[in-house]
Amino acid sequence: QFDAQGIANLLWAIAKLVDNGQEQTSELEKAVAVLLLRVKAQKDQFIPQHVANLLWAMAKLVDYGHEQSSEFKEAVAVLLLRVKAQKDQFIPQHVANLLWAMAKLVDYGHERSSEFKEAVALLLPHVNAQKDQFIPQHIANLLWAIAKLVDNGQVRTPELKEAVAALLPHVNAQKDLFNPQHITNLLWAMVKLVDNGQERTTEFREALAALLLCVKVKAQKNQFNSQGIANLLWAMAKLGELVDLNLVESTLDSLVYAMTETPPIFQQHVLMSLWGIMACCARFSLDSNAKKNDLLEKLTNDLFTHLEKKSPQSLEDQTIIAMAASWLGRECPVAPHYQATISNSQSTLRNQLQSRIPYLKIEEEKSLDRLLPPVDLLLPDHNIVIEVQGPFHYVGGDFQTRNGSTLLKIALLQKLGFEVIEIPVNKLADKDSLKRVIDQIQTKVNASAAGLLRQ
Repeated sequence: QFDAQGIANLLWAIAKLVDNGQEQTSELEKAVAVLLLRVKAQKDQFIPQHVANLLWAMAKLVDYGHEQSSEFKEAVAVLLLRVKAQKDQFIPQHVANLLWAMAKLVDYGHERSSEFKEAVALLLPHVNAQKDQFIPQHIANLLWAIAKLVDNGQVRTPELKEAVAALLPHVNAQKDLFNPQHITNLLWAMVKLVDNGQERTTEFREALAALLLCVKVKAQKNQFNSQGIANLLWAMAKLGELVDLNLVESTLDSLVYAMTETPPIFQQHVLMSLWGIMACCARFSLDSNAKKNDLLEKLTNDLFTHLEKKSPQSLEDQTIIAMAASWLGRECPVAPHYQATISNSQSTLRNQLQSRIPYLKIEEEKSLDRLLPPVDLLLPDHNIVIEVQGPFHYVGGDFQTRNGSTLLKIALLQKLGFEVIEIPVNKLADKDSLKRVIDQIQTKVNASAAGLLRQ
C-alpha cells in the first residue's frame, strides 16, 4: 500500500538508522527486501528527490554489509534509468548524493553497466554547471566519488576532468569549513586522482596545500580519530616529493602530537601509521638540509613494539614490519617471502653494462638483507646498488617525483651502507639515453675503484 514517496522515505529512514547503529535484524532485512520489490513496481512514479534518496540509501546499506541480491541489482537498474530520464532536474544535493552512491556501489562490486556509465556521464556536467552551489560536504563527497570511480575504471573523460577542475578552487575557498572527515576524504581523493593521471595544475597544488594546512590546524586541536590520522599519514607518504618538505615537516609534527593524544588501537591503523611515518622519515634522511627528529624515531619504535607480537598474514603487512625492524635495527618477528622478478629493462641494462665493463661483477635480484625486497642489480665489489625504477615508483608515474615507497627503500639501502643509483626506466628507451646511463654507472664504478686503491 506504500506509494512512491513512502517507499523512498522508508528506505532512506532504514539506511539512516543503520548508519546510526541500528542492528540489521532479520526483520530489517525482510523489510528492505519487500521495499526493493516495490521500487521496481513503482519505478515511473519516483521524482528526482526520491531517486537520489533511494540510491543513497541503497549504497549506505551495502556499505554496512547488505547483500546485493538480484532484487537489489534490479532496483538499482531501474533507478539508473530514472537518472537518465530526469537528468536536468537534479539539484546540487541530488548530484552529490547520486555520484557518492554510485561510487560506493561500484566499490562493492556493482557492475559498471552501460546504464551505469551513461548515468555517470549525464551527472558529471552538472558538477561544473552547479559548482558555485555546493556546500563543503558536497565538495568532499563529489571529489571522493570521482576519485573512487576513476580508481575503479571510470574513464577520465573531458567532462570528468572539467568536474574536478570546477571543484578544486572550492577546496581552497572553503577550506575553513571542512570537518576532519571531509579533509581525510579529500586528501585520499587527491592521492587517487594523481595516481590515475590527474594534472598537477596550480589549482590542484593550491588545494593540496590548503588541505595540509587544515590538517595541521585540526590535528593541533586533536580533532582526528586514529583512523583519520592513519589515513592522513598514508596520504602524505603516498604523495612523496610532491609536497613541499617544510609543509610535510610541520604537518607531520601536528599529526604526531595528535597521535600521542589518540594512539591507534586497531592493527591496521598501527601498520598504516608506521608505514606513513617511516616514509616521511626516509624523505628527511635523504635530504641533507633536514633535521633529525628524535620524536619520530621514538614513535616509530613504539609502533613497532605494538606490532612485535602480531603475526600478519599478508605480504604487504609483513613488509611494513620487516622494514621497520630494518630501520630500527631490531629483531624482526616475521620473515616476508619476497619473489624475485627480472624485468626486460633490468636485463637489458645488465647486459649492456657487462658488455661495457667485462670484468665488473654484477648480481641480479640479490637479497642484501632478509628483511628487505631484493635489489635489481648489485655491484658487490663497489657496494653499489642499481635500481631500475618503473612508473609505479613515482607520483603519477611522472619519472621525476618519487613516492613514499621508493623513498623508503632507497633510505633503507643507504642505512645498510650501499650507494644507490636510481635509473628511471624511460631512460633505457633508446640507445643514446642508455649509453648515458652506462656512462653514469661507469663513472661511479671508476670513482669507487680509485677509492679502494687509495685505501
